[in-house]
Amino acid sequence: MSRYKDESPAVLVYTVCDESRYLIVRNVPALGCGNDMLQLFSTCGEVEECKPMDAEDCEQFTDVYWIKFCLFSNARKLDEFVFLRNRLQDSYAPHFESLSDTKDKLEGRRREVLAQLNPRRSKETIASSTRPLINSNTSFP
Repeated sequence: MSRYKDESPAVLVYTVCDESRYLIVRNVPALGCGNDMLQLFSTCGEVEECKPMDAEDCEQFTDVYWIKFCLFSNARKLDEFVFLRNRLQDSYAPHFESLSDTKDKLEGRRREVLAQLNPRRSKETIASSTRPLINSNTSFP
């Protein structure tokens, strides 16, 4: 949000590497509301895990939650959402991804881009074109 009316609002840009199916949510009221957090983020898609991060530093009377979605496309941030009178601060957490998570994410994005470039192409053709762009036998100079 801009501070002054004549300023244009800031725009955040995320690359495929920044996005993740893992979210870290800060500023959650420390009221034992884990089930409520699960229910809130389930509105975006199926949540695989939702648990408090006890080792994380946080403000007094607040908690930090770690949320893992089943699908990358479901991990949507609820920027500036007010939850029990606290404004949630959520961020993607790609550092929790495994190598296979990253590969799946990049392949999924590749399929999305191919579908947008050639919308007439059938879904079966796009699904069959999911071969890796770089294989383990590829050497670089």
